[in-house]
Amino acid sequence: MTLDNDEIADRLPDDWGREGDEIVRTYEFDDYLTGVDFATECAEIANEEFHHPELIIGFRTVEVRLTSHEAGGITDDDIRLAKQFDDEY
Repeated sequence: MTLDNDEIADRLPDDWGREGDEIVRTYEFDDYLTGVDFATECAEIANEEFHHPELIIGFRTVEVRLTSHEAGGITDDDIRLAKQFDDEY
C-alpha cells in the first residue's frame, strides 16, 4: 500500500527529498571509489530486501532513487530502505 502525502512528509528521513513518486537522496564522498563502495553496499542490502533502487554513480556522488513500482508509489519499503542506506553512510 502506498503512503499518502502526509505519511511521506512525516516519515521521510533527513536529507531525503521527494520527486513525484520517488524519494531521492544524493550522497557525497571524498573520492570516486568510496562512492562505488557505498553503491555496492546499497546494492547488496537492496538485493537482500528484494527492493531495488536506481543508483546513479557520479565522480564523488551517488544518487539513490526509491519507489515501489508494483504499488505505484512510495511505500514503507522505500522509507525502510532509505534508513538502511543512511546507516551505511
